[in-house]
Amino acid sequence: MLSSIGELVGRLLSDAGIGEDVVFLLSRLAMLAAVFVLSAIAYFVAKRILLRLIARLAAKTSTKWDDLLVEHRVFFWLAHLAPAFVILRMAPAALEGVGGTGVLVVRAAQVYMVVVGALATDAFLNAAHAIYQSFAVSRSVPLKSFVQVIKLVLYLVTTIVVLAILLGRSPFYLLSGMGVLASVLMLVFKDPILGFVGGIQLSANRMLSKGDWIEMPSHGADGDVIDIALTTVKVQNWDRTITTIPTYALISDSFKNWRGMTDSGGRRIKRSIQVDVGSIKLCTPEMIERFAKIEYIADYVETKRAELTSWNSERGVDMSDPINARRLTNVGTFRAYILAYLQNHPKIHQGMTLLVRQLEPSAQGLPIEIYCFTNDTHWAAYEDIQADIFDHILAIAREFELTIWQNPSGSDFQRLVR
Repeated sequence: MLSSIGELVGRLLSDAGIGEDVVFLLSRLAMLAAVFVLSAIAYFVAKRILLRLIARLAAKTSTKWDDLLVEHRVFFWLAHLAPAFVILRMAPAALEGVGGTGVLVVRAAQVYMVVVGALATDAFLNAAHAIYQSFAVSRSVPLKSFVQVIKLVLYLVTTIVVLAILLGRSPFYLLSGMGVLASVLMLVFKDPILGFVGGIQLSANRMLSKGDWIEMPSHGADGDVIDIALTTVKVQNWDRTITTIPTYALISDSFKNWRGMTDSGGRRIKRSIQVDVGSIKLCTPEMIERFAKIEYIADYVETKRAELTSWNSERGVDMSDPINARRLTNVGTFRAYILAYLQNHPKIHQGMTLLVRQLEPSAQGLPIEIYCFTNDTHWAAYEDIQADIFDHILAIAREFELTIWQNPSGSDFQRLVR
């Protein structure tokens, strides 16, 4: 086809009496113009027809991966290869005998194809990463840092190939001289290399995933991980600020990951109240009768009363003897009530550790510690559950004739004056 166009143009120009050299040059230019017209047609067909057809077909399918390929413009960049392919295949024949012009056009087409191919590969990597993120495994094994490393290598290779094309050398010739620049590259890409090593360790050991709540006081981070990149990890703190942490710092420094708490389905409550030691006393028969009417500890009170009565009777000890007789205390019964209350609480995880214990007395009184887990790990819900439990415990303490210790306030001194 091109030769026919060249012969036709040459014949017409020769008949017009134009010199042979000019005829040869103009016929070659006509053939080159035909090549560019064909490349434009190829681009139009690929971009305006095939690309739209692929987008419509992808929209009609039930699969998600083809939509992501379209969304990340993989086919868009592939369509740009069509005109370059036409020029690469047909330009040498059109410019045969013109000297270095044909070589320049071919090299330009090759460079264009290499660059567009790299952009298409970049788009494909983005689409592949988006497809991977649609799977549940992506939460525990993030691959963004690996994708970024592949892109880094891709553009490094692209640069070498482009230089090789422009210089007319083999890429391996240029690569043989890279050893001299190795130290420079190590310095320039120090952070990406450290980040890549850190990313491998984070992923291999499943130390960090997107969406994890982490605490890293050394970098002022306390919140959810929103992005794991090659060189940095972004954490959105609870005050909505963003903290950027070098990836390698997560390997070299320590941090706390709350994922285990979230995955377990229980969040710990570990708080204590201070009971005024002066309000602790032995239970009177009237108090025991009153406690026996409390639903949560009715069985406990009856069991303990029978046990203590039997123990004292076997030893002939008078129940009213405050020293030799075994008797219930209001603080012990209070602990039993708190434990029963928690065991019947719908928001307390019954499959995890649940205990109510005394700690060592101090100048602030006797600490009664509540150690349990809520079955809702969300922050707001957890705080509500914890607050409701301690609201009840603090309010019910007076029913056991116990006083919660606190430092004297202004109102206490006013009552003393009155």
